[in-house]
Amino acid sequence: MTIPSFAIGIAGGTGAGKTTVAREITDNVEEAATLIPLDNYYKDLSHMDFEERATVNYDHPSAFEWDLLQEHLDALLSGQAVEMPQYDFSEHLRKEERVTVEPTDVIVLEGILALYDEDVNDMLDLHIYVETDADVRILRRIERDVVERGRELEGVMDQYLSTVKPMHEQFIEPTKKDADIIIPEGANAVAVNLLEEKVQAESSEMAEWAVRGDEERYEREFTDGDADDDNEAETDASAPENSE
Repeated sequence: MTIPSFAIGIAGGTGAGKTTVAREITDNVEEAATLIPLDNYYKDLSHMDFEERATVNYDHPSAFEWDLLQEHLDALLSGQAVEMPQYDFSEHLRKEERVTVEPTDVIVLEGILALYDEDVNDMLDLHIYVETDADVRILRRIERDVVERGRELEGVMDQYLSTVKPMHEQFIEPTKKDADIIIPEGANAVAVNLLEEKVQAESSEMAEWAVRGDEERYEREFTDGDADDDNEAETDASAPENSE
């Protein structure tokens, strides 16, 4: 049988440290790992001019092409390569070019709403929420958008107050309830190191069972038992959530 991928979703508010956590995982686990940025799955708005695209609420779930993301995740988890879209933040536009992504042992989906879609959540083996103070997040957002993406400070602040903050409260923060693990204060070293060890152990065990051809045990532990495992994980995650 095909060696299964261990799929991880990392969500959290803008500037929370999601990308840092995702890169720590993909760079440090022994198995081959692939990072899938949710931002690449913003809908294709090439039919709109720049002024129209600039007014779109990119923090709302409707801004993403969920069907395409589901299709690509399903393909990768089935051992098939996909052509992943790329996104131009300065133009608010999907690029014409695509990047070929091969299936790997570990797949990491990272983005503000990585834990929002139920069908996507069902494909993930581990659900992570990165939680960081709002003041820290807005400062990181300003630095990123102004310095890295060439946007005007006034526009960044207007966008934060009109869409980013309310969308965080309405859609992003509520996904914390679906997290198996909540990482406080962004990419804190202790939490990330423990997470890397867990991912390493889980992915290695899945690969070992698959290589041995232990299909019955694999199906029982990683397919039929998903619902029970999720319930246990939610119980374990409740303690750090309540202590925040």
